[in-house]
Amino acid sequence: MSVVFLNDRYLPLNEAKISPLDRGFLFGDGIYELIPCYQQKMIGLDPHIERLQQGLSATKIAFNWSKQQWRELVSQLVERNNIPNVGIYIQISRGADTNRSHGYPKNITPTLFAMAQPIADFNPNTNNTRLKIKSELDRRWRRCDIKSTSLLGNLMHFDSAQTDGYDEILVHSDKNIVHEGSSSNIFVVKDNQVSTPIANQTILPGITRRLLIKQLIKSTEIQFEERNILLSEAIEADEIWITSSSRQIQPVVNLNGQPVGTGEVGDVYKNIAEEYYKTYF
Repeated sequence: MSVVFLNDRYLPLNEAKISPLDRGFLFGDGIYELIPCYQQKMIGLDPHIERLQQGLSATKIAFNWSKQQWRELVSQLVERNNIPNVGIYIQISRGADTNRSHGYPKNITPTLFAMAQPIADFNPNTNNTRLKIKSELDRRWRRCDIKSTSLLGNLMHFDSAQTDGYDEILVHSDKNIVHEGSSSNIFVVKDNQVSTPIANQTILPGITRRLLIKQLIKSTEIQFEERNILLSEAIEADEIWITSSSRQIQPVVNLNGQPVGTGEVGDVYKNIAEEYYKTYF
C-alpha cells in the first residue's frame, strides 16, 4: 500500500479521508503540481514550487510553506514509496466549509494532499514512443495558465482523442491559433526552426517546456522563438513534439491521420532530446 501525505501526517492511502464538503471535491477549487523524480533526482523542483505558489496567489488560497518544506515533502514521499521513477502529485484545495456556497469562505484551513505515482522512464536513446494526435477547437476555460484541479474541459478533449484512437489532442482557437495539448505543451519544427506558442492565459506555462526552452536557447545550431502558431503550420511542420512533467519530451509522428514530416522521429528532436537528457538527468 502506497504512503501518502494528508494535511499533517503520512499514512497509507486507504486511510486518507477528506470531508465531502471539501471545496476541492465540490468545485474543483484547488491547485496542483506533479513533480517528476527519476532515480530519486527531482527535475525542476524550484520552478514547480514557484508555479504552485503563483497558482495559490491567483486563486487566493492562503498556504505559506517554504521551498524547504516542499522539498522535504517530496523527498519523504520518494523515500517512503521506493518507486524508481515517480511523480509526486501535490494538491491544495481551499478546504472544507460547513455548507456549499460559491463565495470564497473565510477562516477555513486548506487541505493538502500529496501522493507518489509511477511514471515512465525517460531516455531518448532507448525510448521508442511515437505519438499520434488530432486537432480540435479549444473548449476549456480562459485561465489555462492556472494549474487548477478543475480539469473537466481537458478530460473531455483527452477522451475525444482516445475515442478516435489518438494519444493526445492539439487544441486551437477559433482563429486556428495553436494552444497546447490536454496535458502537454506543443513545439513545432520547420526548416530547423523550433517554435512554441506564447505563454499567455491560453496555455499552462509547463515546467518541462521551460527547461526545454532554456536548452534550445543555448543551442548554436537551432533557431527558436515563442510566437503564435497557426494550425496550418502544425499540419505542414517537419516535426512536432509535446512536453509534460510525466512525459518529458515526446515526438509526434502523425497529426489528424496524416504523417508529420516524413512520419518518423526527426533529427532535431533526436539531437535536442539527447542534450536535454544530458543536462537534466
